[in-house]
Amino acid sequence: MRKIFRIYKPFTHAGILLAAQYRVNFIFFLLGDILMCFINYFLWRAVFNSGGAQTFMGFSEADMVSYIFISFLTSTLAYSDGSYAVGEEIRDGSVVMRMIKPIRFDLAFLFQELGERVISIAIVFLPLVAGVEVFRFFATGAVQFNIVRFLLYLLSLILAYLINFYINVCYGYSAFVLKNLWGSNLLKNIIIGFLAGSTIPLAFMPPVLSEILRILPFASLTYTPVMIYIGKYDLVQILISFGLQIVWLAFFIFLQQVIWNACVKRLSAQGG
Repeated sequence: MRKIFRIYKPFTHAGILLAAQYRVNFIFFLLGDILMCFINYFLWRAVFNSGGAQTFMGFSEADMVSYIFISFLTSTLAYSDGSYAVGEEIRDGSVVMRMIKPIRFDLAFLFQELGERVISIAIVFLPLVAGVEVFRFFATGAVQFNIVRFLLYLLSLILAYLINFYINVCYGYSAFVLKNLWGSNLLKNIIIGFLAGSTIPLAFMPPVLSEILRILPFASLTYTPVMIYIGKYDLVQILISFGLQIVWLAFFIFLQQVIWNACVKRLSAQGG
C-alpha cells in the first residue's frame, strides 16, 4: 500500500493544482447547485405546508431538508469526471503516454481525482454539515448529530465515490468506439442522478421499483450514504448496504479491467 501511494502521489498533487487552477469555475458550478438545493427546499416546504401532515412517506420536514442538503453534499464529494477525462485522452490519443508508463491506467486517474476532491472537501464539507446540524437542532429542539452514524456515513461515502469512479471509467472506455462522449455523458449523469436518489428519495417511488433500485449500484452513490446520515437505516440495513457497496465496487473494478483489456486493442485517435 505504501508503495502504491509513493508511486501515485504525484498524480494527487497534479489533481490539486488542476482544481486550484479552475477554482473560479468550480465555485460558480457550486453556487448553481446550492441555488438548486434552496429551490428544492422551498418546494418541499410548500408540500408540507399545503398537506398539513407532519410526515410524508415517512419523512418529516426536517428529514426532507436534511436529505436535500446531505444529498447535495454526497453527490458533490462522490462526483467523478472519469468518463469525460478518460474519453478525452482516448479521443486525442494522449492515452498512449499513460500506456507506455509502468503504472495502472485506472489508479493514475483515481489518485488525480482524489487531489481534485481536496478542494471540494475544503469548500463545502464542514460548512454544509454544520449548517444541516444547526437546522436540525432548531427544527427538533435536540442535538441530532450522532458520531457513529457520521463515521458510518463517511465510510459509505468513500465506497460511493469509488463505485462512481469505476462506473465512469467503464463508461469512459466506450470512447474507444464512440470517440466523443460529451453528449452521451450528460445524459448518463442525469439518468444516474435520478436512479441514485439525488432528485427524490427512492422511498418515494412505488414499492417494487424502490426495492429494485436499492439493489442496483446507483443507490449506493447517494441514497445509501444519505439514509445512513439522517438515521433512516437501522444496523441491519446499514450492514446490508455496506455489503452491496463492496460487491458492486469489486464488480466494477473487475469489469473495468476486462473492458480495458478488450478495448485497448482498438485504440485510434482523432485530430492532433
